[in-house]
Amino acid sequence: MSTATAQPVAPSCIRQAIKEIDADGLKALSEKGKANPDAVVTLKAKTVCEGRFRNLTYIRDLDPVVVDEPPHLLGDDTAPNPSEATLAALGACLAVGVHANATARQIKISKLELNMEADINVTAVWGTGDLDESKPLGFTAIRVYFDVETVDPISDEDLQDLLDTAEKWSPVANTMTRPVDLSCHLA
Repeated sequence: MSTATAQPVAPSCIRQAIKEIDADGLKALSEKGKANPDAVVTLKAKTVCEGRFRNLTYIRDLDPVVVDEPPHLLGDDTAPNPSEATLAALGACLAVGVHANATARQIKISKLELNMEADINVTAVWGTGDLDESKPLGFTAIRVYFDVETVDPISDEDLQDLLDTAEKWSPVANTMTRPVDLSCHLA
């Protein structure tokens, strides 16, 4: 079963250069990481089910991140679903990596857009549908297409190296491609 979804539409705009990252701040953050390479930070979030499939996740003191399901998955279609939110996290993490590495290499970016596609079998319906144990759950393939332009020309090899570095060091990409200890407990 293949369900086609609408192509996401982002506004188009004319821009000179993307707002730059503080190069000195990035350098100081890099030096801090080099000075304490074993540092681990624990991130926290709290998800509250609002009703049906709509959930609010609270992070720090920010407005909640809303996650819902589309109508074909019985949701109210008020926000991305969890898998789409995962793609958003991946795209943002890769974009941050590209922009940070471009800044470190003194490359000014004028356009940075990522189009992502992911294949997922949803017939298990969260453990209530087809429960064939041999079925792969979660994404089975993710394709990321980068549309990057720089203020000053750089070679395709240098641009690909920038993308490869962002992928290699992306916490979200690594979370998706490496085993992670996950445990669920009653509070």
